[in-house]
Amino acid sequence: MPKPLPPSAQRVQDALDSAGLGLTVRELEQSTRTSAEAAEAVGCTVGQIVKSIIFRAKASDRVVLVLTSGANRVDEHKVAALLGEGLGKADADFVRERTGFVIGGVAPVGHREAPITFIDADLLSHDEIWAAAGTPNALFRLTPGDLQMLSQGRIADVKRA
Repeated sequence: MPKPLPPSAQRVQDALDSAGLGLTVRELEQSTRTSAEAAEAVGCTVGQIVKSIIFRAKASDRVVLVLTSGANRVDEHKVAALLGEGLGKADADFVRERTGFVIGGVAPVGHREAPITFIDADLLSHDEIWAAAGTPNALFRLTPGDLQMLSQGRIADVKRA
């Protein structure tokens, strides 16, 4: 019998189940907190890891989620232009309070508060990608199409040149 998932990973699994895509959260022994750790853990490239970066919209205080390739860095100016307002840093307390996840385990689904979401266009070049699933040891495999459907994110150029 499989070990029960931690509550935050179970919230992700519940969101995945609700979507009906047959996606499954995998909890691993090793850390998947960084893109490199996650890629090594599942045997894929760093570019196939979906890095979840949370920002705080300066004027509206909204949660902004950028889902980017693990190989890329986010260009905050591009995201701010897409959003139509400035971005601020989201500290660990903001991330936990507003998303329900800890940094290193922020999933693209299952948030306490629906974020404004942008998806790195570079993720579309992969057939299979991996995203965090609520804890620094949990992730799930999906396609870029699944990611867009699940997150309701807008595909855009968000990477730093």
